Amino acid sequence: MNKTDLIKNVAEDAGVSKIYAEKVLNNFIEVVGDELAEGKKVTVTGFGTFLVSKRKEKMGINPRTKERIKIPAQILPHFRPGKRFKDAIR
Repeated sequence: MNKTDLIKNVAEDAGVSKIYAEKVLNNFIEVVGDELAEGKKVTVTGFGTFLVSKRKEKMGINPRTKERIKIPAQILPHFRPGKRFKDAIR
């Protein structure tokens, strides 16, 4: 399923227009992104938690040249599914 299919299904299930469903989904994505950018987490009870984790700088090896390289520190988004969400897909 892609974003267009998700918007269509949400609109049909909620009985709203596709335009409205798209605005809500886009706003949700924007709000979650803004909160994660500030280092906060977003919890949707029953669905899951969106959070960021910090990966430390480390040394790696370029597989082509076998040269050692420095991999910079990164901040990465993560999703931790909630119990109800996990139970729904079992």
